[in-house]
This record gives sequence, structure tokens and C-alpha cells, in this order.
Amino acid sequence: MTTAERQLEDLLIEKLRGLKYDYRTDIRDREALETNFRQKFEALNSVRLTDGEFKRLLDEVVTQDVFEAARRLRAREAFIRDDGTPLNYTLVNIKDWCKNTFEVVNQVRINTDNSHHRYDVMLLINGVPVVQIELKTLGLSPRRAMEQIVEYKNDPGNGYTRTLLCFVQLFVVSNRTETLYFANNNARHFAFDTDERFLPIYTFADEHNKKINHLDDFAEKFLAKCTLGHMISKYMVPIASEQKLLMMRPYQIYAVKAIMDCINQNSGNGYGQMPSSSVSAYSQIWL
Repeated sequence: MTTAERQLEDLLIEKLRGLKYDYRTDIRDREALETNFRQKFEALNSVRLTDGEFKRLLDEVVTQDVFEAARRLRAREAFIRDDGTPLNYTLVNIKDWCKNTFEVVNQVRINTDNSHHRYDVMLLINGVPVVQIELKTLGLSPRRAMEQIVEYKNDPGNGYTRTLLCFVQLFVVSNRTETLYFANNNARHFAFDTDERFLPIYTFADEHNKKINHLDDFAEKFLAKCTLGHMISKYMVPIASEQKLLMMRPYQIYAVKAIMDCINQNSGNGYGQMPSSSVSAYSQIWL
């Protein structure tokens, strides 16, 4: 990493700390990541696992299938303990994502049998890595970071298939003035060409469709703790028929939010008090 990229990283971490993320300087490798996950898991589920149980739990939850990992992240699961009793658990607080712990880590190195990758910045929800942020120095296109992520995922034995990184839901790439994001997916849905045919790439925007390109502004609008929880739990769409994850476009997010706000405020069907522009946008969500 160049000095300029490290400065971008430091600025982003300071921004995230300002958004009340806990900065975990002690998490820099796979072992520390798993230890932190274990502590968060046990606290959330009010349980104390033996070392053997935790190893079996990791073996059960870590999967090479991105879609299956996304399902597990959002579901209540069952685990059989050493004494034969079942443990019903969740990986995060799925009832209220805002009540999870939110942490930021950087320069985590994940060594597997065939890879020795290091990741710029990761965001953890309840100890689960859900967002990876790759940074490039100003003047370089963030698409180089996209290529790097694709290369990492194509490396045999990579951390995305062998470790807790299987739960990454979103990738963010930025050179600070240009910021893009896209959903994680299995290999058949995770490749891009000059026309972006295979990998939908997004620039976030505000309610008036004004693009939010600067990384600081993006962090403020998209990565705030509760907002990120909602982005993952409400505005990512698992398509079971295709075993694929889709991220709603910004106008779709605002349309759905407007509908839900109307339902909550008026106890109606959500359409009566909605602006016509939002109704129109919502009608295109699945197009």
C-alpha cells in the first residue's frame, strides 16, 4: 500500500470512528477475527461454547456459497452442542440490526492454504465481516480495486471461501473522489466487462438523485451504523431462483422507504399519501 492510500485509509477510519464505529486495532489476522466473532456470538446468544463446539460451529457456518452465507446471516439456525442439546442462534441481531455492535478493522491478513491476501478496511456487524472497502490513491480509477477484488475471489482457497469472509455482503471501492459499491455473489454472477454486463455497479445518490461520489459523504449517508444495517437487511434482495444477491438502486431504496413510512404513519397501504414520483419509482423496482 502506498503512503497516499494509507492516508486515505486513515481518513476513512477517522470518519467511521466519528460515526461511532469501534476501531479494533487488535484484529489483524484470521485468529483475531474468529476470536472476536466468538465473543460476539456468545454474548448475543447467551451461551458459552467449548473450544470444540466453536470449531464445529465455524465448520458449519463457513461456506463457499455466497447465497447460502447471506441466508444464514439473516436467519435463525440450529446447532447441536456436545451434550446433544440444540442451540437456536442467530449470527446477528436480526430483529433490530441497529442494536448490533459495529466495528471497523483494517489491514487484516487472511492466510489460507493457497492465498495470503490483505484487505484495506472491513466493517463488522456483531463480529461478522459484512463490508469490504478497497481504496486506491487519487488519480487511479476505483475500477482497479474492483479488479483486485475479483482476482482475490478467483484465487483458489481464498478467504472468501474458507473463512468468515464468506459473509461479506457488499464491496465498496473508492479513490476518495469517486466511490462505487456492488453486492457479493457466487462466481457465475461475479465478473464484469467493459459493459458491466455481469456485475451491477452502483453510485449512491440522495433523495433528489444527486450522486454521492466523495468517500466522506458516502460514509455519512450509506455507512452510518443503522443505515448500513438497513441496507443489508432491507434493501438487499436475495433472489432464490437465481441464487443471487441484488442491491436495490438508490431510487428504489427511497421508494420502498417512502412506502414503509406511509404504512407506519397512516396504517394504510402506503400508496395514498405517497408522492407520485415515489410510486412511479417503486413500480420499477423489479424491472
